[in-house]
Amino acid sequence: MIARHHLDSTDPTERGHTLGTADGDRIRANITAYQRLFEAVQVDPALLRPYGEQATDAIRDWAPALHRELAAVARAAGAEAWQLGMLNARTEILATVGATAEGECSTAVYVGGAGAPHTIQTWDWHEEFTDIKTLVRHPTGRAGDARIFTEAGILGKIGLNSAGLGLHFNILSHAADGERIGVPVHVVARRILDEATTLAEAVDIARSADVSASTVLTVVTYDGRHADAACVELSPAGTAVLPPDPDGYLLHTNHFLEPRLAEGELAAPAGSTYARLKHLTTRRELLTSTDPAHWTELLHAHESDGAPVCCHPQPGLPFHQQWRTLLTAGLDLAAGRLRCHAGGPCTAGEESAWEYL
Repeated sequence: MIARHHLDSTDPTERGHTLGTADGDRIRANITAYQRLFEAVQVDPALLRPYGEQATDAIRDWAPALHRELAAVARAAGAEAWQLGMLNARTEILATVGATAEGECSTAVYVGGAGAPHTIQTWDWHEEFTDIKTLVRHPTGRAGDARIFTEAGILGKIGLNSAGLGLHFNILSHAADGERIGVPVHVVARRILDEATTLAEAVDIARSADVSASTVLTVVTYDGRHADAACVELSPAGTAVLPPDPDGYLLHTNHFLEPRLAEGELAAPAGSTYARLKHLTTRRELLTSTDPAHWTELLHAHESDGAPVCCHPQPGLPFHQQWRTLLTAGLDLAAGRLRCHAGGPCTAGEESAWEYL
């Protein structure tokens, strides 16, 4: 089971206090785990506090309500505010030393048929972080309830709201990344889920963030009749909005697809991101099925198949190079629920393996 929290208040301070009190042990454990990871990839430990403080300042200036929530989480969890800033800026801190990820996420969306979007993604991360997975449901006010998968102490990642908007999340790497600590990309995801009710609103929120690391936010919408989607490639070098192809597919892994931004791509030419995207493209017709089991089948490919969409750690490597698919997730916008499996596609075949929020 993934840890879950159902919050009742729209007040950021009350919400943060409740979450920090309930999840304090796991938040503190996550802080320790990330400090260990940063040390392993040679981030100077003396810089972690300044980086965390820069992140909290950026959050305060861009999203004051989320800054209040984060400060309340820190107090209730018995942590310092800069440590929560550090957690939320984990992508930005890794970018300061150019720590790119070989094992990372793959997202597939189809909006070419009748009804709601068909969506699924893997979340690949270091095996060290298996136990910090968190599901949070909270009222937002304007966008109704938000249902989010994230890591303990981090404000946002993958999810949807009851206004019919959902979001998938993949990390990218660009030559312009890492020169400072800007608005954390995880906070951008959270603000979109809290505030956006349309694709255009989501894009506007993403464009307004002064980021220092890159990501792609795949935004999907469904109003009960019509579905739409776009990949928002977000980078310090600029933002690009990529629509579905003429057949209604949006597929993304961990390299830029917009030509201008791709000029600054840092993913290795022989990296798995290209093989994973090729695999998704070759088998994308599985997404057209109305049976979500076929969407999972699309992601069921390993290194031995030539595309480690479903990622497993390799024995003998140091912990910071041990990648695993820690979550498989889909957005059920018709029912307004987040569909999650605490593992990779190869163990998600049975309906009983899935959890819903």
